[in-house]
Amino acid sequence: MRKLSLIILSAMAACAAISCTPKQEFANRAEKILAEIADPSSKHVVVVSHRGDWRNYPENSIPAIESVICMGVDMVELDVKMTKDSVLVLMHDKTINRMTNGKGQVSDITYDSLMTFTMRRAHNVVTDTIKVPTLRQALLCCKDRILVNVDHAYPYYKEIVALTEELGVTGQVLMKGKSSIEQVREDMSKNENNLLYMPIVDINKPQGQTLFSEYVESGTVPMAFEVCWQKPGEELDNCLAEIRRMGSRIWVNTLWPSLCGGFGNDDDAALADPALVYGRHIQAGASMIQTDRPELLLNYLRSIGRHD
Repeated sequence: MRKLSLIILSAMAACAAISCTPKQEFANRAEKILAEIADPSSKHVVVVSHRGDWRNYPENSIPAIESVICMGVDMVELDVKMTKDSVLVLMHDKTINRMTNGKGQVSDITYDSLMTFTMRRAHNVVTDTIKVPTLRQALLCCKDRILVNVDHAYPYYKEIVALTEELGVTGQVLMKGKSSIEQVREDMSKNENNLLYMPIVDINKPQGQTLFSEYVESGTVPMAFEVCWQKPGEELDNCLAEIRRMGSRIWVNTLWPSLCGGFGNDDDAALADPALVYGRHIQAGASMIQTDRPELLLNYLRSIGRHD
């Protein structure tokens, strides 16, 4: 089987070259996390915080990022949009209506105009001073400290790579997608260096099954597969078993039931019994978990020796 053979996975080669041994010293925390991901013998479960610590701070804000870094989270998921004057900012929605006290499409608003508004907390409370950050500001905050998953960002891939290269963070930024291997190869062949890349496989849907088959049949092993499913069963079991056989990591999302097999298998259920939810995913082979309750997940993993 050909490991890391495509240009879409070339950024991972630098990670794989890092030997994760007890005596290994790392230049920074991001490097250590990358080494854990690249080490097939590592028992470390990677914690990914969805939109930062949005329960306590505005989602996709600098304080929300700082909070999860202080918790010890390994990766933060951030959403990217572009303003009318081509500034990359953190925003999940196409409009600023929900996340700020302003209104309008991000693509119709200049950056200076955007800075006249402030961000809202999760319960619709408008903050006094917290502004929508640029992607540049967020990456500088994260540099060497935590890995970053940029979401909703593929349309801006060229601009994001240029920015990460300028800031020296390309190797710690991940992008995910559902495109075919050939399409991703073509897109990424245009750059000398690329972000880390991970395929998303919705294994209960024909498109997800087709994409997963492409990877298996071509012998291509990415750093991880993000696996989504609506119902457990043979399709899921076979997929997870094949990923384990390939030696790749399994990323699961416990954000809400539709991503991880239904009620009783997500973050809200974990409030009652973290072991029943998170333990079940780990037993199935998951070693990367994206969560809306990072502190709860971290506490559970530390209690079973699966996170430092």
